[in-house]
Amino acid sequence: MTTPSPLRFAVHVAAPIPCVDFINGVKEGQTWSPISCTLIYSDIEAVLVDTPITINQTQELIDWIEKVAPGRKLSYIYITHGHADHFLGLTQLIERFPEAAAVATKATIEHADQQLGENYFTNTWEAFFPGGQIKHPVTRPKPLPDSNEFKLQGRWLFKAIEVGHSDTYDSTVLWVPDLKLAVCGDVAYGEVHPMLLEANTKAKREEWIRAIEKVQALGPVHVVAGHKKAEEPDAAWHLANTKQYLLDWGSVLKRSPKDPQELYEEMFKLYPHRFNRMPVMWGAGGAFQVPENARI
Repeated sequence: MTTPSPLRFAVHVAAPIPCVDFINGVKEGQTWSPISCTLIYSDIEAVLVDTPITINQTQELIDWIEKVAPGRKLSYIYITHGHADHFLGLTQLIERFPEAAAVATKATIEHADQQLGENYFTNTWEAFFPGGQIKHPVTRPKPLPDSNEFKLQGRWLFKAIEVGHSDTYDSTVLWVPDLKLAVCGDVAYGEVHPMLLEANTKAKREEWIRAIEKVQALGPVHVVAGHKKAEEPDAAWHLANTKQYLLDWGSVLKRSPKDPQELYEEMFKLYPHRFNRMPVMWGAGGAFQVPENARI
């Protein structure tokens, strides 16, 4: 009989919050999707994967960490990819847990630097969440060693798996072999509509599918989707379901919808129970920004 690993994990889902959808020119009534933040912990130390966005969301995460894993040293905060909605809480977290090292792959850090460029940050993230909702200055993660690995207590291995394009470029998954746990960032979505604004060509959707298949090849038992409903289990089916969504998006495009609105409506018919229509609107608009032969 094998000895159970004293390593365990729990997932906090930062609740959906209002945002200004300047992409579609909608000032009120739109919602940012929930964000998964994963805590992997032993009796002594812990690793957090990804953060939420706002000061209030991050304080709720801190309170949750102290409740779920009291007395643990938070040793690492790993960031799965460069979209700022997964790392804007770093400063506040490190103020509370000053021993924590914020880490990411070199490619993720380059993407984060782009997101935090003065003009981009002001015109994007502060436009989405105005009125001082984001903690300043934003902490940037430090690069992992070339192995893209680190250990907790010198014992448990954590490996960043670079998988290429998912809903953005240079995405990663954090693989924890002892738990057969894949913390997938935005490579996998739960019952929340994926964001295809950047994956707006057939080639990029196919790269995303290959990213999913790379994770499936690891044989995970537990899969944490980057955006999911709080009540969802962390199951491997998130990978297959995300892949099917991408295939269905391609199938709808092959039927030559006349405009973004028609693409949006057809996807919502296929997936009426998934949360948050806003990313579907973005993705539909993005698809029509490229030539038809590129998107189908």
